[in-house]
Amino acid sequence: MRFCPRCGARVILKKKDNLLVLECHRCGYNAVVDEGIREVSEVATRTEVVTVLGERSEEIRALPTTTAECPKCSYDKAYWWMVQTRSADEAPTRFFRCVKCGYVWREYA
Repeated sequence: MRFCPRCGARVILKKKDNLLVLECHRCGYNAVVDEGIREVSEVATRTEVVTVLGERSEEIRALPTTTAECPKCSYDKAYWWMVQTRSADEAPTRFFRCVKCGYVWREYA
């Protein structure tokens, strides 16, 4: 990982006109790379993965229950848990799993 000599922000490696260039997104600094880096073979992309809950019943029994009506079978008890699926300044998402049929639904706060 490299940092911009002007502002200290992290620089990103980009390919421009068959050259590898370190580019700062904050101040616009650019520098051609010639220190043994030959090729960029993979570009990392950000993907968000949310694991809802495993299928094993041992994991489910440890969850708390609440009174919530299942939209699928209308049973009135459900397991629940919360996950921060959006940015930290927004409310977490509440997930429910029906005790009777196992249907999973979410509720945004």
